[in-house]
Amino acid sequence: MQTRAARGLLNWTQKDLARNSGISGVTIRNYENGKTSPNLATKIVLQLTFEKHGVEFTPDGYGVRLRPPEDYQ
Repeated sequence: MQTRAARGLLNWTQKDLARNSGISGVTIRNYENGKTSPNLATKIVLQLTFEKHGVEFTPDGYGVRLRPPEDYQ
């Protein structure tokens, strides 16, 4: 759910996330649909991609939010 929410904050499609992260669209689609669970490396790449674009993951592990624009490039 966090991946979909983070994409929503950025107004990204699954294709946008795939392009920005280098993770295949099939992997992202299967993950978001609950068909597979990505390995740790994939989760890290997705998190770093979102963080690079201003998304923060909340400490409780359930939410996401945008950082103020001046906090990221």
